[in-house]
Amino acid sequence: MASKEQQIQQLLAPSVEALGFELWGVEYLSQGRHSVLRIYIESEDGISVDDCATVSHHVSGVLDVEDPISGEYTLEVSSPGVDRLLFRLEQYPAYSGEWIELRLRSPFEGRRKFKGVLKGIEGEDVIVQVDDHEYLLPHGAIEKARILPRV
Repeated sequence: MASKEQQIQQLLAPSVEALGFELWGVEYLSQGRHSVLRIYIESEDGISVDDCATVSHHVSGVLDVEDPISGEYTLEVSSPGVDRLLFRLEQYPAYSGEWIELRLRSPFEGRRKFKGVLKGIEGEDVIVQVDDHEYLLPHGAIEKARILPRV
C-alpha cells in the first residue's frame, strides 16, 4: 500500500470503527482533476447504501479538517464486494483456497501478473499456486490483489 493510502487508513480507521464498521481498505487513484478516494468498509451484518452514506458523511468531516489530499477528489464509500481487494497481509488467510489475481509492482521471474489459487501466507509472503507451480510473493511487492468470485 502506498504511503498516502496508509496515512489515510490510519487517519480514518478510528472514525469508521467508532461507527461500528471495519475499514477494509483505502484506494487513492490520483488522476489529475478527477482523482478518487475509495474507502471500503465491512461489517458482519453486511453493508447497506445507508451505511456507506453514514460513513461518507463522517469521514468527509475528518478529511476536511485533516486535509491529507491536496486538490480536488471524489470520495466513494463502498463494501468490498465479492471480488474484494485485499489490502493487508492478515486479510489473506480467510481466503485460502479461493482464486486470486495479483499484480506486482515490478516483475518476479519475468512476470507481474499472477492468477491462481491462494494457498495461504508464510511469514511476509503470499503463496499462490498457478497451474502446477507455487509462487511465494512478498506482500510488500504486491500492487493489487483481488479475490475472484466463484462462478
